[in-house]
Amino acid sequence: MSEREHTGRILDGRFELLGRLGSGGMGTVWRALDLGLHREVAIKEVRPADADQIESNPAMAAQLRERVLRESRALARLQHPNVVSIYQIIESPDSPYPWIVMELVRGTSLDARLREGVLTPAEAARLGRDVLAALRSAHSAGVMHRDVKPGNVLLRTDGSAVLTDFGIAALHGSTQLTATGDVIGSPEYIAPERLRGDETQTASDLWSLAMLLYVAVEGIHPMRRATTMATLAAVMTEPVPPPRRAGALAPALNAALRADPAGRPTGDVLDQMFAAAERDQAPPLGPPTPAGFPFPGPPSGPQQPQYAQWPSGPTSRPSIHPPSYPTPVPQTPKRRTGSVVFSLIGVIAVVAATLLVIKLVEGKGTDNGANPSTGSTAAPQNGGRTDVALPTGPKTTAATPAKDDLLTPAGARKVVEALSKVMGGTKVTDLTLWSERASAVAPTAAVENGYDNFAYSNGKATRQGPKGVDADEVTLDLNDVNWDALPALFDQANKELNVPNPTMRYVIIDTGLIDKIATVRVYLANEYGGGYLRANLKGEVEKVYPLGK
Repeated sequence: MSEREHTGRILDGRFELLGRLGSGGMGTVWRALDLGLHREVAIKEVRPADADQIESNPAMAAQLRERVLRESRALARLQHPNVVSIYQIIESPDSPYPWIVMELVRGTSLDARLREGVLTPAEAARLGRDVLAALRSAHSAGVMHRDVKPGNVLLRTDGSAVLTDFGIAALHGSTQLTATGDVIGSPEYIAPERLRGDETQTASDLWSLAMLLYVAVEGIHPMRRATTMATLAAVMTEPVPPPRRAGALAPALNAALRADPAGRPTGDVLDQMFAAAERDQAPPLGPPTPAGFPFPGPPSGPQQPQYAQWPSGPTSRPSIHPPSYPTPVPQTPKRRTGSVVFSLIGVIAVVAATLLVIKLVEGKGTDNGANPSTGSTAAPQNGGRTDVALPTGPKTTAATPAKDDLLTPAGARKVVEALSKVMGGTKVTDLTLWSERASAVAPTAAVENGYDNFAYSNGKATRQGPKGVDADEVTLDLNDVNWDALPALFDQANKELNVPNPTMRYVIIDTGLIDKIATVRVYLANEYGGGYLRANLKGEVEKVYPLGK
């Protein structure tokens, strides 16, 4: 069906399709309205470009269906603020594949954001911590993502990152998705051990994340070559050149991009390294690394984005803004960057041929280590990396707030005061507080029954853009919240939520979807999951939802 024929269609008697968000090689994602709960959702319609060929082949059709169900099972295992949520699977009589109903992420994809310019090291480190938290949650649930790349990272309007598209995830205890000898993923972000056939290392996802951040700060992919096979050969045989613009983030990238997965830092250590880089606001160092090919520049013409969801689509400007220093200018034609399945035997053959050519050239003494295409000197076997010790001394944990934590009574009141000046009042439909930032949705005078998104960070409140129109929304007054109850609520959360060594703390204040009663929910989470307690606006606890219960 065309978009016009789809729009207005109601799936499963409940979900009304409102418009197409984006499409790619594996199908289309639609913005839809959940008529039961009166909320907007994203629905993935799986329809590959070669659907006719696949559907005529029962084995291929079964494999694709398994991919859809695999993604659903992977997401169903995870409940984490940095992982896109799945709500439901719909079986449609006119489609051989299920439809996946998911959280609608308002914002933009990292891939689209990087077309506007590179990130500063501190911005990349902050984003890296969000994606790393999602991966650690997935790994603890027995899920490997296997396709971490800019197109699968979404940026909410509050600046937080969300990991999506678990369609090729490896689930512990499940059967292989592809035939023996096949590798699946995006060539430029696949860890070298996966190309050698090792699919057991969770460190492979960390390598992909580090490469994603490398590209985000450098504006260039160090291993990208003129063809896919040449790129794969480079990933398998060449050390990653040290980044030049990563600043304080460089030690983390160098450590996570080691060829040997056993030599990479654990998720906990990598998070500490990202945290140290996030605190360092020093400017990036030097020009981009002289290797690989630059990414395409920003598209020409005005952009009026609104939403982002896999695989691509119209987006709104994120809160991570491009820095003022120049970014690389594209010099090469656009390449396909989607996930692909390719033969490991073919990759190994290309690599073997590449090594043979290198050996012959070295034997003739015609190459002293310079790259003929760039004139740069090849990096040493350790990648020119310098390992640094992490700073020691007292540190703030998720269970012990910092002095200027926004999750304290004084911090929360500071947020309310700043937001109220921008919002024109203290009434909101919801407010989310983290230790260092906050986001809110509040009524707007511009449109009847309209609402805007707002954010607070670094002492400043800003309007992020329109959220939409909803006549059924109910507001609450932030002046009615007993902020002095926060310390006691967190004390009880620490005791009763069964979340040891929490790595994330946040508070959501909103009204219920059904009963419209305002509540305060206090969350704690670690790499194994999370729990929360629900209280009224006075701070009186009504129910506790511990981890594992």
